[in-house]
Parts: sequence; C-alpha cells; structure tokens
Amino acid sequence: DLHNAAKKWLSSGDHNLEVHPFPNFKAAKSTVDRTKLPDTDTPPVAKFPEMHKKTLSNGLKIVLAERKSVPVVNFTLLVDAGYAADQFALPGTASLAMNMLDEGTKSRSALQISEELAMLGANLGSGSNLDMSTVFLSSLKENLDASLEIFADVVLNPSFPEADFNRLQKQQLAAIQREKVSPVQMALRVFPQFLYGKDHAYGLPFTGSGTEESVAKITRKDLEKFHQTWFKPNNATLVIVGDTNMDEIAPKLEKLFKNWKKGEVPTKNIAEVAHKDKQVVYVMDKPGAQQSIIFAGHVALPKKTPNEIASETMNTILGGAFVSRMNMNLREDKHWAYGAFTLVIDARAQRPFLAYAPVQTDKTKESMVEVAKELNDILGTRPATAEELAKAQSNKTLQLPGSWETNSAVAGSITEIVRFGLPEDYHSTYAQKVNALTVENISAAASKLLEPSKLVWVVVGDREKIEAGIRELNFGELRFIDSDGNLIE
Repeated sequence: DLHNAAKKWLSSGDHNLEVHPFPNFKAAKSTVDRTKLPDTDTPPVAKFPEMHKKTLSNGLKIVLAERKSVPVVNFTLLVDAGYAADQFALPGTASLAMNMLDEGTKSRSALQISEELAMLGANLGSGSNLDMSTVFLSSLKENLDASLEIFADVVLNPSFPEADFNRLQKQQLAAIQREKVSPVQMALRVFPQFLYGKDHAYGLPFTGSGTEESVAKITRKDLEKFHQTWFKPNNATLVIVGDTNMDEIAPKLEKLFKNWKKGEVPTKNIAEVAHKDKQVVYVMDKPGAQQSIIFAGHVALPKKTPNEIASETMNTILGGAFVSRMNMNLREDKHWAYGAFTLVIDARAQRPFLAYAPVQTDKTKESMVEVAKELNDILGTRPATAEELAKAQSNKTLQLPGSWETNSAVAGSITEIVRFGLPEDYHSTYAQKVNALTVENISAAASKLLEPSKLVWVVVGDREKIEAGIRELNFGELRFIDSDGNLIE
C-alpha cells in the first residue's frame, strides 16, 4: 500500500532546485563595551488586580478579579474542609471524596461530564490541601452558562458511583503503599504526629492519603457524609478571575445555587501546640538505601502574622533558594547532597518549619551537624548580611510581574488571602514591604521563627550504617519507628 501510494503521488512532476551562493558577511563596527555586563532596564512594577466582593443570599462569599485579556473565566470554589477535616472521619476521606466529586452526579455519568466539558472547551477538577477542599472550573466566555451548569451540578449533586469508588479506593491504597517505600514521603507521613500529636487536625500524614487500614474501611456513605457535612455555602468562598464582572456573574450564580442551603459545620481542632521540651531523633530503617533523608523541624507561626514577609525572606536566605546557606553548604561546598533546603509548609494555623536534606549515607551524621549549625548560625554568630538580604529581595520581587500573568496564578494568590485570612492588600503591597526590610528585621524574624534546641528529627536511611554516628551526636533521645510512625525496638 505504501509503495502504491508513493508511485501515485511522487512519480510525476518536476523537482526544481535553486542554489544560491552564501554571501560573505563581515562584522559590523560596534561600540559595545564587552568587558562588563550590560545595564538592565528598570524592572516593571507588579500590579495585582483589584478584588470585588459579594455575598449571595445563601451565604456563599464571592471574590472576583476582572481580567479581559483573554475570553476565559476561572472559578475556584474553596470549601473550608481539607485533610484537616479527616479529624472527624477516617483518615483519607477528604482526599478520596474530592477525587471522586467529578466522577458522576445524579444526572450525569463521569463520561458524560467529560464529553460535555470537552465540547464546551472547559476544564473541571477537584481536590484538597491541608485546610481547603476545592472545585475548579475554567470556561470560555461564550460557553459560560453551559459550563457553569455542569460546575454547579458537580458541586451540589455528586453521586459517588460504586464502580468508580472501588477503583479510586484501590488507587489511593496503592498510593499509600508507594509513599511507604519512598523515603521523602515516608518521613512526611509520620512527621505531623510528632509535631502536633494524633488528636490535632494537622496530626495526620501531610500527603492527605490516610492509612491503609483507614482507607480500606471507607465506604461510599463516608464520602456522602463528608460532602453533606462540609459543603455548605456559608462554609465556602468562590474565587472568580477572568472576563466577567460582578453585575454579570452574580445573578447567574444566585440562580444556579439557589437551592444550596446554609448549615452548621464542625470546628476543626487547630489549637496551638507547644514546642517540644527538647530535641528527639526518630530513625526509620530503609535497608540498602544509598542516601539518608534528613528532616528536622518544629511548629512555627501561622502565615497570618505581622512579620510573615520578614520570615519568608529570612527563610529564602537560610534555605529557601538555590543560593541559600543550607544548599551552598551541603551541596556546593561539601558535595554531600544534590540539594538541601528549608521550608515552611502552608497551613492556616501553626505551620511546620522543616529543614530537608537528602545526603549520602556515609555523611548522615556530619550532615545533621551542618543542618543544626546553619539554624544556630543565623540566630547568633552569623546573622544575615546586607548582601544576602539584597539577593533575597531581588529573588522575591523581580519574579512578581511574571507570576501573575495567568488567571490561574491570580486565582492562586487570591486563594491564599482567603485561606489564611491575609489583608486584602497583601499582594499589592508585597514588593514594597519586602524592599523595606532591614537586616535587623531578618534577625528578629529568625528569633521568632526558629527553635533549634527543640527540633524533631526524622531520618530515613540504612539503620545499620547510620545508627552509630547518630548516637555519637547525642542530639536527644533516639527512637526507632516503622513506616507508620509506631515505635519499635
């Protein structure tokens, strides 16, 4: 068949080839001084769009940012639930319920939802983080009404089909099994219970997947109960970004959600917890591991604090960027790690501050010494310098104009304001506040955020090779745990 097609279409006609001699080029005269880097223009000023607010008659709060650059509108429904809501259910319920939300409604199957969205050029998805459960829709302006109708149907009328439930339940169990053999996830699964305790809403695995035992017990009724308990209009905020305005969109939403009734919701236990009295080191054995995963951390201040911007900038200097102290020490200087960082995991209440370093096995002890050294140095003997601050300020401000190019990026920033209760001008004044920081502000932020003498350490590695070295450090009581965080001998 190929031969016949070639003879039919390629055997007749002329092939004309023209050859043009390559011209002789000469370098033009230049006055450019190539002994120095060119001067850069003044960077553009990042402008965050104005936000408009309204509350529907059923209590649903709306936050809208109008952007007409493209004929698209994005919707993000934020329900105050998230993995922390598993405190009132079997661990893993929030994750499984939100993964199933778009698998079918009382009038549409999963395939029908997918086909209708494809024909409309729309995207819809759902999921959870620690504090919030979300439903997302991106719609073309011309198909807004039809896309919103599907969005409302998914939000209000999920059916949690049995066949899809069985499939996604098995997938979540498989995901947990993968987490329990992946060193980073192994540590993240157990860390919360050591920081917050098992009775705290944040005391469950950071991954949100739950445990094998709990997920195996979840039923469709549990997912229905999750939806009925948390999906209340007075417990939700709808973030809208795109080519629309409040006068246009509010009546549509009022009509679509008129039957969504207010109701009471449980109060998640995100009460303040104290720092540990002293350091403790947990070791999780992974025989044959070629590297050790080191986590060291403690609870830190919530994001909604007056010195949050100073804390973020301090963390950029300490371990939040490639050129930060932690990475330059363990990767660039010592060559013991591919990367070493510090981070503060987002949370509405007290957040986990973590130092993280995957290091070669034979340098586990020495790397723990360097992690502790960097945390102590920035507090005392080696505070942040003016040069480090200037680099961090550039890092955090010069990226802002590009970070809000898309509707999704703007929606993400508004979501932060809603989730953490930040001031409305948080992003519009962010660059100004970062550039106003002094080294004294950075030192003050470090003293409020860091508690190196009260660290919880979790080390995942080959116990046979690393135990003796860790004991020599005498960083605190040494405990050995399994992949679920249970103590073993």
